[in-house]
Amino acid sequence: MVKCHLSKIMGERRIKISDLARDTGINRGTLTRLYHETAERIELEVIDALCTYFSCSISDLLEHVPEAVPNREKTE
Repeated sequence: MVKCHLSKIMGERRIKISDLARDTGINRGTLTRLYHETAERIELEVIDALCTYFSCSISDLLEHVPEAVPNREKTE
């Protein structure tokens, strides 16, 4: 799974979704889905705009968190 740290970054900088939408031109609905981690896909332009706005790298914004894989026992 991919974890989005937008809410953490925005909280640290005390930025509202409406202000971020106005400043970046990113749709408010898109930002809301990223903020609440319900987005299913993200356009590269959105990632680029957010990284530029926050002066951060992609790894600061998004993190890959491997999901636990059930342990499969071998049967012979």
